[in-house]
Amino acid sequence: MKTLDECRCVIDTIDNEILKLLNKRMQVVERVGEIKKDTGGAIYRPEREKAILNRLVMLNAKEGGLLNQSAIEAIFLEIFAVARNLELPERIAYLGPEGSFTHQAAESRFGAMSDYLSLNSIASVFKTLEAGRAKFCVVPIENSRDGIVGETLDLLAKSSVKIVAELYMPIHMSFATKAEKLENITKIYSKDKGFGQCREFLNEHGLINVEQIPVESTAKAAILAENEPNSAAICSHIAAKLYGVPTMFENIEDAIDNTTRFVILSDFKNGMSGEDKTSILVRLKDAVEAGSLVHFLQDFDKEKINLSKIESRPSKDKGGFGYWFYIDFYGHIDEERIQKVIQKHTEEVVWLGSYVKGEN
Repeated sequence: MKTLDECRCVIDTIDNEILKLLNKRMQVVERVGEIKKDTGGAIYRPEREKAILNRLVMLNAKEGGLLNQSAIEAIFLEIFAVARNLELPERIAYLGPEGSFTHQAAESRFGAMSDYLSLNSIASVFKTLEAGRAKFCVVPIENSRDGIVGETLDLLAKSSVKIVAELYMPIHMSFATKAEKLENITKIYSKDKGFGQCREFLNEHGLINVEQIPVESTAKAAILAENEPNSAAICSHIAAKLYGVPTMFENIEDAIDNTTRFVILSDFKNGMSGEDKTSILVRLKDAVEAGSLVHFLQDFDKEKINLSKIESRPSKDKGGFGYWFYIDFYGHIDEERIQKVIQKHTEEVVWLGSYVKGEN
């Protein structure tokens, strides 16, 4: 290949082959959908998708491919999403509005073709899933700076739905505006926490004294900035793009490692993948006795089960101060060593789900 035209001809030929292979793959996927429809099997199987990705990453490394792991995952996650919609189109509910970080997290797993339902509260998302108006839902459960999302945990404690997947997403803020110059900006919209997370940027660019107007979401900030030429929004990149507000600066947050953990909820149980995490809620019957939590955790230590998180939550029962403990640990609920512990505390443990551990 000596000329640009020759390179383009080769690329066109390769693209033609890729299209043929993708259609061939989708023909098999359609058959998989028919089988699952007859057997009642779940369409979204995170453990199966993880196994495929792991195999492809290892094959790529062995053959010296140019794609890195992130590129392989980005390409094939979209292929998986298209395939799921061919198997059986499913609706995904999420904490909105459209253009929020939760929307972005949902699209990263279910692709652009899925049927999305934006809802204005975490409680509404749970209710929609429980009523069968959606097959999956996506909600935030934890942020690296702000900690646990209490409402999500409280609803998980009362709900029959389960965590079927988790994903970690870096939270990057953009500064979007229709103004030609910074000095033309008279007001800035964002969620209240957005201003605090981007204070250094505002200081450095002489914007700290510009009127800051808190709104209910960063997506709403983008909507307002789109309608007011001399205003700006601190929002997600997807919100700025969705509502047509030019991005003047990207990644303006003070802490570059700000990350939110999201969970995907549904009504089925994952199989074991070998790279699993399990979430439970624990309410100890003898919680008032000294050392009760220590004795409970010692059972995990005896079985060499590694805990990744423990968090206390008010149980909100009548008649005093009671607490649940939210616990994440590595392993699947069906593993023998884990069942040994769970069977000792069946009346104290609520299983929230076992799922492939996400990449943090």
